[in-house]
Amino acid sequence: MTSVISAQSLDLTFQTNDGPIHALKDVNLEIEAGDFVSFIGPSGCGKTTFLRVMADLEQPTGGTVTVNGVSPAEARRARAYGYVFQAAGLYPWRTIGGNIRLPLEIMGVPRPEQAERVRRVLELVDLAGFERKFPWQLSGGMQQRASIARALSFDADILLMDEPFGALDEIVRDHLNEQLLKLWERTGKTIAFVTHSIPEAVYLSSKIVVMSPRPGRITDVIESPLPKERPLDIRDTPEFLEIAHRVREGLRAGHSYDD
Repeated sequence: MTSVISAQSLDLTFQTNDGPIHALKDVNLEIEAGDFVSFIGPSGCGKTTFLRVMADLEQPTGGTVTVNGVSPAEARRARAYGYVFQAAGLYPWRTIGGNIRLPLEIMGVPRPEQAERVRRVLELVDLAGFERKFPWQLSGGMQQRASIARALSFDADILLMDEPFGALDEIVRDHLNEQLLKLWERTGKTIAFVTHSIPEAVYLSSKIVVMSPRPGRITDVIESPLPKERPLDIRDTPEFLEIAHRVREGLRAGHSYDD
């Protein structure tokens, strides 16, 4: 398999008025093409920071990260990835279609192609027919799907997702988890996904990366044996519960590290 994201001895320390904050320490990881990788760990462990390093939104202070074999800055300029934030971040004065078109307008994509991309990504997230609606006319879950559609409009092979369903209720979250799995299966994209939920991480992922409290280290990388097609009731199976138990053990092990 081809490694599309590679971290080697990655460190990141923030300098603050109260002294240095060691966010990441000696992180090594390979993400291969077509992987769905979830990052899980306690709050402040560096999950989102690691994702932001991949996206060139934070700069490491040690080690290296490559995306598609180049630096995150080069990957960003090549529009190699789409990024989905915790909040949908839709402009309320623009329609759903207008929100999706905005980055395409900035990129100078011709208007006919913009229209075709908007149509295609709205179908991918099951929002066909909502192009002329405004964000305030959609539920929170639908707004998050629109945010995912906007990230997909770049047609990049990599999707970076920072806890996109964390603020949603469990029923909506389950539904979006199912839809995201179907989207991953249809598109074959490489997905890096931050979550605080053990069931979500186990249900979605082909690989689960367990991280320790700050400074963030990787305590375990779990290759999921679950089939790619996963109904929600797979969460009641012994196989699923065994993986969830291993994740919990990895989280406990992380607390044994010394700063």
